[in-house]
Amino acid sequence: MKRRLYRGSDFRRAQNIEELREIARRRAPNFAFEYVEGGAEDEVTLKRNRMVFEDIALLPRTLINVGKVSQQIELFGKPSAAPFLIGPTGYNGVLTHQGDLALARAAAKAGIPFTLSNVSTVPLEDIALQIGKQAGGRIWMQLYVFRTREFARKVAERAERAGFEALVVTTDSAVYGNREWDARNFRRPLHLNLRNTIDVALHPRWLFDVVIPHGMPRLKNLGDLLPPGQDSAKGASAAMGKELDPSITWEDIRWLRGLWPRTLIVKGICTVEDALLAAECGADGIVLTNHGGRQLDGAISAMEILPEVAAKVGDKLTVMIDGGFRRGSDIVKAVLLGADAVLLGRATLYGLAAGGGAGAAHAISILKTEVDRVLGLLGFPDITKMDPRCLRWRGSARLFTTNVAAEPSPGPYHDLVDRNPSGKN
Repeated sequence: MKRRLYRGSDFRRAQNIEELREIARRRAPNFAFEYVEGGAEDEVTLKRNRMVFEDIALLPRTLINVGKVSQQIELFGKPSAAPFLIGPTGYNGVLTHQGDLALARAAAKAGIPFTLSNVSTVPLEDIALQIGKQAGGRIWMQLYVFRTREFARKVAERAERAGFEALVVTTDSAVYGNREWDARNFRRPLHLNLRNTIDVALHPRWLFDVVIPHGMPRLKNLGDLLPPGQDSAKGASAAMGKELDPSITWEDIRWLRGLWPRTLIVKGICTVEDALLAAECGADGIVLTNHGGRQLDGAISAMEILPEVAAKVGDKLTVMIDGGFRRGSDIVKAVLLGADAVLLGRATLYGLAAGGGAGAAHAISILKTEVDRVLGLLGFPDITKMDPRCLRWRGSARLFTTNVAAEPSPGPYHDLVDRNPSGKN
């Protein structure tokens, strides 16, 4: 029997991320929703990111005291209220007015870090002032390394002056993925075709939130990369297309390590070899990712390589992951397989599109509630002390996780195994 979903428009009544997705799909015009939703080519990677979770089964224990459950973790030496954070997503102003600021506020209120995209529609200085200094939120800055290396230097210097605690360098977009949905929606770059133009007119609530009072959002953190007055989506898209640099190498990471004095995170890792190179280059953390299925179609899911990477570099780096996370159980499975934290992309964007900042906060609340529930049902009162033997792999995904043996069911949980005995954050 097909699962029934809430079909109304009140995001506050959504019981899960999928219901928020349905509300977002109805509220946002097609081009904006497909910008969030779409993957590359046949979207095989996009589908794999979700399917892999179905191949991981949980073994719950009973009669364990879970009257008080904690999902708090420590991330780069600081407490975080949940094992997940907001990852970098671009052009969020197309979903709601000042979408980046709304997401950052929701994250700060929830006690989790927020990562601002290099292609955001709110200046990084505004995020630092309103979220970092005024609200005490943890803010990270994502960076693309373009052909113009001086641009990367200036963004890093701006972020350092503003007080961002981490720089997240995205490395898997030097060659732009083939996103065919993008070509379908536009008659030429950044000019909607007739069908999508009519569709926009049929979304008056979105129009009066995003376009009519403020004009189409503009990209505020590309600085000198853009010609004067070309910070519109159209101008930025053209400039970025020319600036993508397929010649970037690990030497650029070493260069940034010498430039950036705080936490440095490399995002775009899919192999053990690259994780080891990130450690050699001085990174503090990595993000295992296939870019949400938007780059190489047919790529491995990050969950499939996570156990091997965690086993090889977990004592050297903070290991984080993204890609397809929609449930609290997905997040708990990642932590059990060795992740220190999960980065959320679409899950919180659905909330943002469905209800602005309040919708994003609701998405975070749903996931925090689900994580608590899963920990209780598994018999783990503390997320930092979990036994990975409560996992079982099914299907082909098991082939990629040879270090997680099919061991006997764990013993009594009164002597819980510390997942992180080395004390690494």
